Amino acid sequence: MIQFLLNDRLITERELDPNLTVLNYLRGQQQRRGTKEGCASGDCGACTVTLGKVVDGQMQYQAVNSCLTLVSSLQGKQLITVEDLKQGRELHSVQQAMVDCHGSQCGYCTPGFVMSLFTLQKNSAGWDRHQAEQALAGNLCRCTGYRPIMDAAQQACEQPDADAFSANAPALVQRLQALSNDEVQIIEAAGSRCYLPKTVAQLAELYQQYPEARLVAGGTDLTLQITQQYQRLPLLIALEQIDELKVCHEDETHLYLGAAASLQHCYQFLAQHIPAFSSMLERFASLQIRNQGTLGGNIGNASPIGDCAPMLLALNARLVLQQGEKRREVPLDQFFTAYRQTVLLPGEFICSITIAKVTVSPNFAVWKVAKRLDDDISAVFAAINLHIAEGVIVEARLAFGGMAATPKRALAAEAQLLGQPLHLSAIEKACAALSEDFQPLSDFRASADYRLQVARNLLRRYYAQASGELTITEVSRYVS
Repeated sequence: MIQFLLNDRLITERELDPNLTVLNYLRGQQQRRGTKEGCASGDCGACTVTLGKVVDGQMQYQAVNSCLTLVSSLQGKQLITVEDLKQGRELHSVQQAMVDCHGSQCGYCTPGFVMSLFTLQKNSAGWDRHQAEQALAGNLCRCTGYRPIMDAAQQACEQPDADAFSANAPALVQRLQALSNDEVQIIEAAGSRCYLPKTVAQLAELYQQYPEARLVAGGTDLTLQITQQYQRLPLLIALEQIDELKVCHEDETHLYLGAAASLQHCYQFLAQHIPAFSSMLERFASLQIRNQGTLGGNIGNASPIGDCAPMLLALNARLVLQQGEKRREVPLDQFFTAYRQTVLLPGEFICSITIAKVTVSPNFAVWKVAKRLDDDISAVFAAINLHIAEGVIVEARLAFGGMAATPKRALAAEAQLLGQPLHLSAIEKACAALSEDFQPLSDFRASADYRLQVARNLLRRYYAQASGELTITEVSRYVS
């Protein structure tokens, strides 16, 4: 059984198929069809809804793709759809802004834009163009006309009229807190079952008992097996309720990132510690995906084109793994064994990711090469971490995604740099050595030759940037 609020109405579901997405639940069981299905893969944003939860005694709102969010994620939360925004007989201020600024066109994508704008307004202290660009990057308008939508975002953030959500926030916090409990919850129907543990100890016990179960953290990758490949997942263990796995913290020597910490939370936490890492997360999919997707999930799926693994490889990160009551540490560069395969044992899961502060060089740099700026998969991803002492490179870690069957360090290229001054001649030797490290494949994203040339050019770019020969000024993607 799970319980949540559909706007302000308490919903108790005793029998629910854990393979059901929030999108299909809304449209099929709640007859709320304002939320649209455009792609069923988290790319278009037409299905965007807002989830509210209690954080430190206050309501916190996040926009998510309902097509990739399984119903188990609703436990203890408030689900808000476009039908809930009207204020009596009046439009909500974000809806009125879309009307005033002529932001609504064919209307199919408009509900998703409205929900992203609503969430932006709730999380904004005023108008911030960059914040608005990030909030709307995961919503695609098929009729063009982004400028009126940006105008609507500006009006909504500059003129945020009081609404029922703010007025009812204290009572809402109490209602949601009353839904929390410490017991393992279960939802099942149609031959599938999902467990919702609340602690790491409960998770460890369940996963040992059911090592064949699929772990659901954010679900932004796993759910594609349901929505795109039409598979049924018979046994799931959802990690959403385990707060222990979401904590990011630091001590004097290390950074600790919870495996179930959302990528958006990692973005906020790492901004002051590893700015290059944090900035690159802005290009990871969209805000809706980053609100749901987790760092541990991005590593655990062992994708060769995942964006986080190359950065963590270059930072010499270590994973804390747990099986039952036993824990072990594994260097990330020993974690991936083959395409989509890792050293994880049956019933073993990632608890946290550890980065030693001393490994982060002042010139740590990352680049993602893709066909689009936002919401796209890398053709090549490079993370470069060089330490220089007394004029020579004393430590070199070069890691790439999209170049092999796994995220991988360029050991031959690193060897060419060690003990050398950071001169172009050393960089060129490292570029030549990349052909020893990688024999990339050709696919629809890029050819093998293109990938190898891009990887070499990114090394040259690192040198040009470090030596001061190259400076780049960021240009807004929107023009008024």
